[in-house]
Amino acid sequence: MSYRRIVITQHGNPDVLQLVEEAELPFPSPDQVRLRVLAVVAAYTDVLIREGLYPGIPKLPFSPGYAVVGVIEQLGEQVSDFTLGQRVVALTVTGGYSQYLCVPASELVPIPDGVEAHEAVCLVLQYVTAYQLIHRVAQLKAGQRVLIHGAGGGVGTALLEIGQILGLEMYGTASAAKHDLVRQLGGTPIDYRQEDFVQRIRSLTGAGVAAVFDGIGGGHLRQSYQALVTGGHLVCYGFSAAMQSQQRQLMVAATFGLITALKLWPDRKRVSFYSITGLKQTHPDWFQQDLSLLLDWLAAERIHPVIAQRLPLQEAATAHHLLDQGAVPGQLVLVCNGEGA
Repeated sequence: MSYRRIVITQHGNPDVLQLVEEAELPFPSPDQVRLRVLAVVAAYTDVLIREGLYPGIPKLPFSPGYAVVGVIEQLGEQVSDFTLGQRVVALTVTGGYSQYLCVPASELVPIPDGVEAHEAVCLVLQYVTAYQLIHRVAQLKAGQRVLIHGAGGGVGTALLEIGQILGLEMYGTASAAKHDLVRQLGGTPIDYRQEDFVQRIRSLTGAGVAAVFDGIGGGHLRQSYQALVTGGHLVCYGFSAAMQSQQRQLMVAATFGLITALKLWPDRKRVSFYSITGLKQTHPDWFQQDLSLLLDWLAAERIHPVIAQRLPLQEAATAHHLLDQGAVPGQLVLVCNGEGA
């Protein structure tokens, strides 16, 4: 039986994403299961992978796809904790843009009954990232102030929704077109194109914020640092500024160099870099716990992922063009196998 997947043939713009047909389904190794993939997120992290800016990616050609939801179709001979037909989610990092995929059973988290696949898949990367930024890294408490950059995007909307549940006072930079969405999710929008966000934060708060979540990186981190109160915490979790630079690898390196420099500044402010895969390797139990909690919240309708569009797998390049333009409020989902997605 054949199946389709999206392959990156070379690093570059969205046109490098090619739809290919494989002649035979993948066969799971003893500790794996084969999933019939229902849906996969198309995230900005996939853009960095497409451009070759993400560490640890496979040699070309390979399929992108950071997080999937699927139905277990075949069990490896050593797998006993899951059953055929069970719906699960997994953080795959790569490989998810495919109709079928083999995944280690240790990476799977069951989906509660009644939860839609296209919503569950939104939690694996963006919502776990948001929850861990707030709870595991910054360790914020109700009433504290936070500045969220890119508040209208995938991680940004997740931060706003989770922050609202936890009782945070939230401010978010976003383009004017996304300001209503930021307000709906409990944040005060700041137009980063028309306003100096540091001055705006100081005028709104009188002092600054307890935490800034910055997925932009580069020189932007200096301004984010200035928006903090004494003892505040700047958490960088990405480097989208590299996409606007002609020297992208240097911009990524500059981001980490600036983080190191700011850590040495003697003014009692903290600076750190968050990586979902890095924290997952250090504390795999946290990832399982946090994703399971978020899935329970989704089942209880405490959270409602903002999904801009659902597109068929073959339109992955279209999804990436939208991501490149910053034109996505919330998240994009690629539907890989129609039923149940």
